[in-house]
Amino acid sequence: MLFHFHFMEPKMSFVERKGAQFTVDGRAFYVNGWNSYWLMDQAVEEYSRPRVRAMFQNGAKMGLTVCRTWAFNDGAYNALQVSPGRFDERVFKALDRVIVEARRHGIRLLLSLANNLEAYGGKTQYVKWAWEEGIGLSSSNDSFFYDPSIRSYFKTYLKTILTRKNHLNGIQYKDDPTIFAWELMNEPRCMSDATGDTLQDWIEEMAAYVKAIDRKHLLTVGLEGFYGPTCPPEKLSVNPGPWFRTLGSDFIRNSKILDIDFASVHIYPDHWLVQAGLDEKMKYISKWVVSHIEDGDSVLKKPVLFTEFGLSNRNENFNHSHRDVFYKNIFDIIHESATKNGAGAGAFVWQFMVEGMQENNDDFGIVPWERPSTYQLIKEQSCRLASLHYAKDLAKKSFRKICLE
Repeated sequence: MLFHFHFMEPKMSFVERKGAQFTVDGRAFYVNGWNSYWLMDQAVEEYSRPRVRAMFQNGAKMGLTVCRTWAFNDGAYNALQVSPGRFDERVFKALDRVIVEARRHGIRLLLSLANNLEAYGGKTQYVKWAWEEGIGLSSSNDSFFYDPSIRSYFKTYLKTILTRKNHLNGIQYKDDPTIFAWELMNEPRCMSDATGDTLQDWIEEMAAYVKAIDRKHLLTVGLEGFYGPTCPPEKLSVNPGPWFRTLGSDFIRNSKILDIDFASVHIYPDHWLVQAGLDEKMKYISKWVVSHIEDGDSVLKKPVLFTEFGLSNRNENFNHSHRDVFYKNIFDIIHESATKNGAGAGAFVWQFMVEGMQENNDDFGIVPWERPSTYQLIKEQSCRLASLHYAKDLAKKSFRKICLE
């Protein structure tokens, strides 16, 4: 047995929201987080499970407080949902393990429930299922958002996840404070309806459905942050280019929905500004991040989490020090927001691996402890945020050990 669960679980409270801030036990909570999308997948087979523990152990050593990961795998290898409403118990047990292991290390999880992209099934798989059953309205991927049969598939999925009883601790997911929040979908886009109405309608319906089952957890959409057709011109001009307003998402309108507790934004200057140099990308990124924090402070009155940010190693003349500059740029803006009790509630690096996981990597992934300067930078951000709002907790062993070394 590589997982031993006979231990005293650290006490954990639910994360709540008060205006534009997250709170834990009534105190402001600013997040230094990371992405390891692969945790459930690696927790299935016994040989790869130690990677899950190693990731949480190292995350805790860096003072990180929330990890964003996939709570879906639709129809792919090691699928959680094998076909509509049919689940593989072996894989569900892997997700149970991830949750218990996170709790054990004092880390919370932001769990994403579907993918706009094709990896791990995505909306494409749902559309395929409906098509194969002869009930699909269309073979277009975007029918995921408007086809009643597919909406019903997804609701079955949501209900199954939210009411899942963890086989290790007997706690239903909807009652487990280890879960920081739910994310409806990773990077939803509905390009067949640039008005944004189709996606807006889907978000409203699914958010209400989640809240009808689970009122304890916070909920976000999973947006990239692009401003859409209902946004004023000065916001549209912050988009990386005119094309980005036509993706069917609409940051302010989507995030204003009552059942959505906080906004999410991604940061990928390499994908968006292909020709730009590092300096130009850094200037742009500062504008992008500040603009969305302003939205949280003055328009949405909700926290804004930057749930993915990454710098590609495929850039010309790439150097690892460029990543440090990029990370620091974002960390400084978040820290400044935190000092003012602002809506810039935290940021999550895309993405962390452990050794020997090249097959799960892309051009953004790092093993943080193999890069001492990056490791130090991340740890410093954790400690800066902790000392602002958790000064008392620095007396606690965990943070004292991390931050006062």
